[in-house]
Amino acid sequence: MPLKLYSNFVNSAGERVRIALALKNVPYEYISVRALGMEAYRRINPQGLMPALDVDGRVFAQATAILEYLEETYPERPLLPKDPVLRGQARAFGQHITSEMHAIDVIRIRRFLYQHLKVDLDGIDRWQRHWFDVGFNTLEQHLREREQAWPFCYGDEPGWADLHLVPQVRKGISRFNVDMTPFPLIAGIFDRCKVMPAFIAASPPQQPDYQGTWTEPSIEQGDGLV
Repeated sequence: MPLKLYSNFVNSAGERVRIALALKNVPYEYISVRALGMEAYRRINPQGLMPALDVDGRVFAQATAILEYLEETYPERPLLPKDPVLRGQARAFGQHITSEMHAIDVIRIRRFLYQHLKVDLDGIDRWQRHWFDVGFNTLEQHLREREQAWPFCYGDEPGWADLHLVPQVRKGISRFNVDMTPFPLIAGIFDRCKVMPAFIAASPPQQPDYQGTWTEPSIEQGDGLV
């Protein structure tokens, strides 16, 4: 049975997993949480967060856990470098994105700041700009300090770090108007990745639930959970 991936087109954590699946050429069924509805989705994944992976009826969530499962189960096209130090650096690069950037820029965090802590919209914008700037500055420095100027983050082919980087950059540019000019190494890697078949296939416009346009959900409405 093919794997089942629960996500939606704009979910950047889901995009990471889609890139990995495409790079490894692993077939899967895409199930749109947007079409399914959150009530039904929470019965499948009590966290209510995306993505989640169904493996023969057994479901688990969290993109990093899914990526680790794919790396362990489909080793033919490894996402991590062979060298253990580079492997650790690639993991750390990805974790900085998931833990220090993505985790605090998602809409449920912004909704909570606005609805419960009464941070105004200007304050929310400052929050976004600040954490994108801090995060990308840190990642750009890591890239400058690499032992070799590879075309991708930690090698001659895209892998673990790149599949984390591309959705975060795409989100910053398309949804929050982040200026990438101060981050030339990041921007260069993004430009090289975005034209590759695996990254194109995983991109938001290529997903079945993409409707041609996207408007960022209002932080003034909703329950702040998703």
